[in-house]
Amino acid sequence: MNYEIIPIEEKHIEIFRDAVGTVAKEGKYLALMDTPSMEQVRSFILEQLKNKMPHYIAIAGDKIVGWCDIASFNRPAFAHSGVLRMGVLKECRGTGLGTKLMQIVLDKGKEMGLTRVELDVREDNVNAIKLYQKFGFEVEGKKRNACRTDGVYANVLTMGLLFDEK
Repeated sequence: MNYEIIPIEEKHIEIFRDAVGTVAKEGKYLALMDTPSMEQVRSFILEQLKNKMPHYIAIAGDKIVGWCDIASFNRPAFAHSGVLRMGVLKECRGTGLGTKLMQIVLDKGKEMGLTRVELDVREDNVNAIKLYQKFGFEVEGKKRNACRTDGVYANVLTMGLLFDEK
């Protein structure tokens, strides 16, 4: 599949919402289980743009097939850090797209002065954990039964990455 990786813009809000909804409905990878409201997505993207946070999308034609971003905590004591979030549509998993998106976003985060990035991931999402470890993320803790889908509990790992301070 041919795609282009670009920074998200306001004009992408609707198709970003569609991509998030597609992955959310799988019920395995995101904290969401359904498509977020247009207001939620618009608010999030506009906040990302206002704060100049790294947020990249992989776009194929008029469809987003993957994304990766670092969101701010919006608190002065945590201004050095952010939360990494990402998703890749099923048909593009295992192609290296997630690796490319993460590399760009982490490089941008480091360039902007972030020194810490963290994330939460379900313990059974082995492929994602391997990807995060490839970039140097380390498990910092486990939240037992933190997630429940269709009555089935799953543990969630908290992972963190520290950039070298210079």
